[in-house]
Amino acid sequence: MELDLLRPLYAGEATVASVHLDTSREDQDADKRLEVTWRELRGVLGEKGVDAETLAVLDEAVGGSPHVVGPQGESLFAAEGRLLGAFTLSVPPAASRVALGAVADPLDTVLDLDHQEPYVVVALDRAGGDIDAYPAGAFDPATSRTYDGSTLHLTRVRAGGNSMASYHRRAKNVWSENAAGVAAEIAEAAEEVGARLVLVGGDPKAVGVLRLAFERVSLPVRMVEVAGGRGGGDAESSLRASVDRALAEESRASHLRAMDEYRQALGQGLAVQGITQVCEAFARGGVSALMLSADRDLDPLLWGTFADPRMVGTAREALGEHAEDAFTAPAADLLLRAAVLTGATFGELLPDAADGAAAVAQDGCAAILRYAG
Repeated sequence: MELDLLRPLYAGEATVASVHLDTSREDQDADKRLEVTWRELRGVLGEKGVDAETLAVLDEAVGGSPHVVGPQGESLFAAEGRLLGAFTLSVPPAASRVALGAVADPLDTVLDLDHQEPYVVVALDRAGGDIDAYPAGAFDPATSRTYDGSTLHLTRVRAGGNSMASYHRRAKNVWSENAAGVAAEIAEAAEEVGARLVLVGGDPKAVGVLRLAFERVSLPVRMVEVAGGRGGGDAESSLRASVDRALAEESRASHLRAMDEYRQALGQGLAVQGITQVCEAFARGGVSALMLSADRDLDPLLWGTFADPRMVGTAREALGEHAEDAFTAPAADLLLRAAVLTGATFGELLPDAADGAAAVAQDGCAAILRYAG
């Protein structure tokens, strides 16, 4: 995933409060539970010395997406009375928690966002379609549009006679025209959110005609057929459930491909594994992609500096001329900052997809390089 959206978290040198909350709303007590959880975490931040202005901006931001029912979470970052970032998570963090440090603690955030991508959902019938475009990490569509073409002669006649073939041709033509109109709307919706994945549910014959329309206009998106579609609450609920399953499958497949690419790069000397080797690669300015495992329970403290985010070391002396102004922070926090501010991407290391110790270092840290060595 691209990390530019995290740049505001590193705009200054003030101590950053990071908040990761379970904001799930699956029963009528959810709001009360969230209120109690935040009160407790707010107290922890207050005891650590977070100023009243910063606590106030967090108070205003806490709450996730209250209109969305189901599991969700959020990550908030604030410093010196300013909200640096607010991100909705598709799944709640393993535990609601706060952190206070010299740099932000966004690992929970990027691990969640790394499994999301912008996409378009289409509920289709022979008359047209409802088209919703979702940015990465959004519960609500950025845009919603409906295309309804002509509904004349959409039902094929069963009777015989000289006009039957003409009716069939006209029906096919109208289906094709409607499909072309829906395809054009899909292209616009996909461009608005940067989507390359379109999930389509609905009338099987209409889906088939739409697929042909995709082939004719060579849309730069991949179409995946899912269950559900247009036509009432049950169809829409089925569509949403099948979309969620399809997105999870797509994410898994994408990460498996990334793991294969990493293994190949490692074998070619175009990747490194282990915190020390990754730190050295950042210092050389040669990291194209940072990869971390989700399990950071034993994450060591590393040394960093505000003067140069590329400089991350296991000892203060490793920072050279910046050693005097160095500070410590968890390895994931400093390495993510280095990735964000040097233009590297991020990807999760999947231990269950690894090829043994040769693929994933014991400390769950790796990097793909921009060049060999």
